[in-house]
Amino acid sequence: MPCDERAVCDAEEPPAARQAAAAMTHAVEKHAVEKHAAARRRAAAKGEPSRTALVRRARRINRELAELYPDAHTELDFQTPLELLVATILSAQTTDKRVNQVTQVLFARYRTAADYAAADRDDIEKIIVTTGFFRAKTTSIIGLGQALCERFGGEVPRRLKDLVTLPGVGRKTANVVLGNAFGIPGITVDTHFGRLARRFGWTASADPEKVEQEVGALFPRSEWTMLSHRLIWHGRRVCHSRRPACGACGIAALCPSYGEGPTDPVVAAKLVKTGPFS
Repeated sequence: MPCDERAVCDAEEPPAARQAAAAMTHAVEKHAVEKHAAARRRAAAKGEPSRTALVRRARRINRELAELYPDAHTELDFQTPLELLVATILSAQTTDKRVNQVTQVLFARYRTAADYAAADRDDIEKIIVTTGFFRAKTTSIIGLGQALCERFGGEVPRRLKDLVTLPGVGRKTANVVLGNAFGIPGITVDTHFGRLARRFGWTASADPEKVEQEVGALFPRSEWTMLSHRLIWHGRRVCHSRRPACGACGIAALCPSYGEGPTDPVVAAKLVKTGPFS
């Protein structure tokens, strides 16, 4: 089965470690969903906002985030759709900063789909080893090059339904490429986006595809790509998983989950991460 960003093939890890990590991830996601479902039930008991009110608040949050992060963008370095596609595959389970260090070398040596298709496996593994899961990622990248050459004339396709047929490419990666390489709006549901969407009350789901659909229904399609960048930036910098910096949050007044983290401004300010993350 091809490796993608939600289920990176983990040949490098022992089975017991993989099972333990998967169980922990499942438990964390289940707890998050249960926590937010309980919050939604409490909100319903108090009188949950109407659909119109939900949409208005969601769009106001987006406007406020646009003011907070006017330069929000993907933090992966790329020049072509192929480079972005490869970089996004490499970004699974690692940081954008690490990926950007690796792709400086990789992109200088491999420039086309045909280059990846004919690549020496050992060479790619040595270049990307620090990104983790390097054997699985190498398999995906070589398979990606071969698939592009065999089915798409060596070019990255511009349709989601085609992109998700490629090795290593799921909906998240496809939407990253569509939105940032082709200017075709897409919602990128990574761990930050999903967490913030639940905290904002836009969804109660932990399923990325359902989150994509429910959040997408709240906003004009033209906003999808930039909305993704803004939530990811806010999630990396302020609205952390374990201790969100509520007291230093620029949209605290609009957030139904305010108080999940420290509300004291001094304490919260120490939790803020300024970046850059690339």
